[in-house]
Amino acid sequence: MNPKYQPLFEPYPLNNGVTIKNRLTVAPLTIYDSGADGEMTDAGRNFWHNRFDGFGLYIMPFTNVHPSGIGFESPNAFDERHLPNLKEYADLAHAQGAKAVVQIAHSGLRADPTMTQGFDVVAPTGDAYGRFRTMSEEEVWDMVASYAKSAELIMQAGFDGVEIHGANGWQIQQFVSASTNYRSDFWGGSLDKRLNFPLQIVKAIDEMRTKHNRPDFIIGYRFSPEEPGERGITMKETLTLVDKLLELPIQYLHISLWDFYKKVRRGADTNLTRMQVVHDRIAGRVPFLGSGNLYTADDMLQAYQTGWVESVSIGKSIMLNPNLVELIESGREDEIQTTFDWDKADFYRYTPAMLHGTRAGHDFYPPSKQLGVRYKSEHF
Repeated sequence: MNPKYQPLFEPYPLNNGVTIKNRLTVAPLTIYDSGADGEMTDAGRNFWHNRFDGFGLYIMPFTNVHPSGIGFESPNAFDERHLPNLKEYADLAHAQGAKAVVQIAHSGLRADPTMTQGFDVVAPTGDAYGRFRTMSEEEVWDMVASYAKSAELIMQAGFDGVEIHGANGWQIQQFVSASTNYRSDFWGGSLDKRLNFPLQIVKAIDEMRTKHNRPDFIIGYRFSPEEPGERGITMKETLTLVDKLLELPIQYLHISLWDFYKKVRRGADTNLTRMQVVHDRIAGRVPFLGSGNLYTADDMLQAYQTGWVESVSIGKSIMLNPNLVELIESGREDEIQTTFDWDKADFYRYTPAMLHGTRAGHDFYPPSKQLGVRYKSEHF
């Protein structure tokens, strides 16, 4: 290995005694491929097999905490019948040498009514067209318990922890944002009340791990720092969320960005990157994970050496390079691919949905050599 990349392979500790063996994290890669009850398919196994060998931390993507939250083909963790599937994922991750956490989530108003197993599509605030309805206060408390139950199943399956998915416009962010939360009870109104939902989820999961005497069980939290629109989340509001989360016994924070170097939109110094502003607010109290179009070994090293993150969270480069860490460790970093080549599509082992998205040119996936990118995401 070229010695200049050695900093990426230094371990770092969490505040609960767990050590992550290097600075490389597998971002939650949504592959839009699961069976009828969230089980892993052969296409999923083919994609994940040895995909992240050598990484320090693997974040299993969007896993549903309640049937009402299913919005696309994804794993489930809300019933004991899901334990065998969860165990398969945990064993797969540990066989590749990574600590493994599960991103627990709910689609909220973006759930697919054809997939919610007979449950209503629910949200902090309903719409005028009947597509989704407002949750009662009791239902919100029950949903908090669902996140804790999901975490308990994940613990039983042998995972090392959970990542609470408070990003990308899903249920938790819908509660935090004034653009989707018009409530006036304990769960909405002022910013402090809009933050009650994520904070109560953290507390409930911490109570669960205390009950099982598992302080080593990791609790992480992922968030999107800003939204567009007059009522959208601002950086000022996100920094308040960070302050509140850091009062609780969490192990890391994880920011969701399309661009590692994206600057603040509003609510803080717009000359600074979002990453730096959040890093400065965390002030080293917990590890901070950051993502954003980091393809090459030099991209990863440069991002890490900004000093803004303790770990770089890699997504698209893993999609393109099933042996990414091996390439770096063996001094073959010049072989790292940065575009999808349709002439060797089988090499990437994509699921059918990923191939469809790449063909459509959506920037959720790496650009293809032949087609490029046709649809760019600007919302977060």
